[in-house]
Amino acid sequence: MSDSPPPFDAADTGLPCVMAFNANDPSGAGGLSADLTAMSSASVHVLAVVTGTYVRDTSEVHDHIAFDEEVVADQARCALEDVPVRAIKVGFVGSPENLSTIAGIASDYHELPLVTYMPDLSWWDDLDIETYQDALTELLLPQTTVLVGNHSTLCRWLMPEWEGERAPNAREVARAAAVHGVAFTLVTGINTADQFLESHLASPEEVLASARYERFEATFSGAGDTLSAALCALIASGNDLQSACAEALNYLDQCLNAGFQPGMGHAVPDRLFWAHDGEEVEADDEAGAAAPAAESTDTRLDDDDFPLDTTRH
Repeated sequence: MSDSPPPFDAADTGLPCVMAFNANDPSGAGGLSADLTAMSSASVHVLAVVTGTYVRDTSEVHDHIAFDEEVVADQARCALEDVPVRAIKVGFVGSPENLSTIAGIASDYHELPLVTYMPDLSWWDDLDIETYQDALTELLLPQTTVLVGNHSTLCRWLMPEWEGERAPNAREVARAAAVHGVAFTLVTGINTADQFLESHLASPEEVLASARYERFEATFSGAGDTLSAALCALIASGNDLQSACAEALNYLDQCLNAGFQPGMGHAVPDRLFWAHDGEEVEADDEAGAAAPAAESTDTRLDDDDFPLDTTRH
């Protein structure tokens, strides 16, 4: 009789599964790198669908190469036929064709929560931005449960004709998103008169959750993907939307507080801050290791980042 252990049963782990559509980011700042590490930190199993790849470093995006939509569809449907998922996250997927493919897949799994993240696309050509956003508005927003994005990015996209003396508030942005079918909008990076920044989870009728943050004296890459990935993972784990939003914002706050500068460009969130041994960190500091970029750089924070320092949920 064999003494070998019984076959491993993945179902015994109880890990919820999430599908993430996003681009590869060779710098490790955002894209699927952020999705994988942030979602794994929230104890979910990630089905990562590569939709293309950035050509970028930690300072800027130089280009993006989109995969063929059939490649994207084959990856996703093959995995979905094998593994049941509890939520879907969509980041930057590179082309209207890929958006159309993902929208078709999301329609087939319409019962699943869908988190859509709109990054800053100012590195791209204006025509490409317009074509991509129009496709996302028409195809994916009607199926989106939560839209995540920076205040200025969402306003330029959803409210281009706004002429008020003040900037739109979170409810007004959520109302503009709701016109296209979005149930909830998480608006980040809202400037206040006292130089703080706020994030608000809103529906067209009310603000459901708010957080207020002090500015970091640093510029981060990858924070938006980190936040939206954590939010999606927490929803998949069974948290209600308000609790998931508060926890995701708190998680990002800690990621940025432990942020580091891997190259010559921007700082990157440390999405695995919880895994570090405190004594090893102390030893590194004594050996003269660089301090976290959030504390050491004097670069001003970009409006399109998610600056989180002191949380007050």
